[in-house]
Parts: sequence; structure tokens; C-alpha cells
Amino acid sequence: MSEKFQVGQIVEGTINSIKPFGAFVTLDESTQGLVHISQISQGYLKDIHEAVSVGDKVKVKILSIDEKNNKISLSMKEASETKAADNTVNSTQASPGKDRLEDMLKDFLKVSNEKQAALNKRNNR
Repeated sequence: MSEKFQVGQIVEGTINSIKPFGAFVTLDESTQGLVHISQISQGYLKDIHEAVSVGDKVKVKILSIDEKNNKISLSMKEASETKAADNTVNSTQASPGKDRLEDMLKDFLKVSNEKQAALNKRNNR
């Protein structure tokens, strides 16, 4: 397992099953890993089915490899953050003011997601 996959590596896989706690992703014909629900997207995700479906092709970052128990922990969230950071580096070389706008949008989305999560929590009481 460790010969082909390394911690920190970003790979593409296919979601093969979904449980309330996360999604199992097939990385190759003999390897699968788990994306915990907290690692699927930014902010609170009440229902995992809102974000992923069986058969979806997804980019994941390998968080840890436990060869003894044959388990791989994955993150879709960190894979997309890494990809976004790479795009930001490339795009800021062309327009230096763009990173400031992206930072402002990220802050806005974070605050918005936190407010939405608080409202959802309040409504579910």
C-alpha cells in the first residue's frame, strides 16, 4: 500500500459507498479509503448525500495510512484547498490584487457558513 500511496498525496478516486459518518473511496483495484464527513466540505454538513453520491469521481488528499489495520484516511476538503491554493499562486502572478478579493470571499463564506450552521442548529431544536 505505501509503495503506491503516500501521506500528503492528492489522488483521484470513486465513491463506492456512503455511510452517515463518511464516504468510502476506491483509489485503485485493491485499495480504498474513508473520507470522514468532517473532511468532505467546508462548514457543517448535516446530510452527507447533499455533497456526494455513489459513483462520483473525487479528488482526495491522503491524510494517514495505517498499514497494520489496512486503513487510509482521506480528505476531499484538503484536496480542494490545496488545488485552490495552487490556482491562487498561478493567478496572482497575473493579477496581484486578485488574492485580496479571494481572501475576502473566503472570510465571507466562512462567516456565512458559521451563521447558517447556527441557524440550522437552532431550527432543529
